[in-house]
Amino acid sequence: MDAAFEPRFRDAGLWRRRRSPISAFSDLFRPLRPEQGFRVIDAAAPYINAGRVTIYCPDSIDEESWYNKSIHPADRVKTHMAYENVILHDVFDFARRETSRPRVAVAGASFGGWQAVNLGFRHPDAVSHVISMSAAFEMTSFVDGYYDENFYYNNPPDYMAHCTDPWKYNHMSIILGTGEWDHCRGDNFRLSGILDSKGIKHFLDDRKWSGHEWSDWKNSFPYYLSLL
Repeated sequence: MDAAFEPRFRDAGLWRRRRSPISAFSDLFRPLRPEQGFRVIDAAAPYINAGRVTIYCPDSIDEESWYNKSIHPADRVKTHMAYENVILHDVFDFARRETSRPRVAVAGASFGGWQAVNLGFRHPDAVSHVISMSAAFEMTSFVDGYYDENFYYNNPPDYMAHCTDPWKYNHMSIILGTGEWDHCRGDNFRLSGILDSKGIKHFLDDRKWSGHEWSDWKNSFPYYLSLL
């Protein structure tokens, strides 16, 4: 494990049961931890207690990568990619060993939803399901006009629009959750349109009376788990 990130994952939340492994990514400023008052994981308790899922919650380092204005935009992307490498080779490896499953599901809300979509689309061989709730997917505002190949391959509307091998997502269940009061609703419709144009099956869930709050995700997350 990368020493720079090791403390982050040593105390990462883990809700343990055998069956489908899920890596759940937090919003930057509102970690996905029940003991901190955000009850999304509690809402998933019936699926955890029934042994249907195991949920792993690695800490975010977005404040040190995408939100870190003290470093060059190229380094923001590289820092994120180092984090992704830890997820793939430590968190995922641990989850696969513990559950005896070949792939891991990814889920997240807000910025964590982008994490889930980006990781799933970049590494479909490692991911079984993608659950995104109220995410924005266009990342250009985080790099101050900078653009390089690394950024391209971390900006889903760009690299998915030019995808030439959509068959590699055939095995994956993809859920894009949004709602009529969600300020990220347009991003979800745009990405859904790109996936439609590539023939990539997915579920765009546009909910009535739903916005961009933990109370909304607490209601939608258990429903999405029921679809696994």
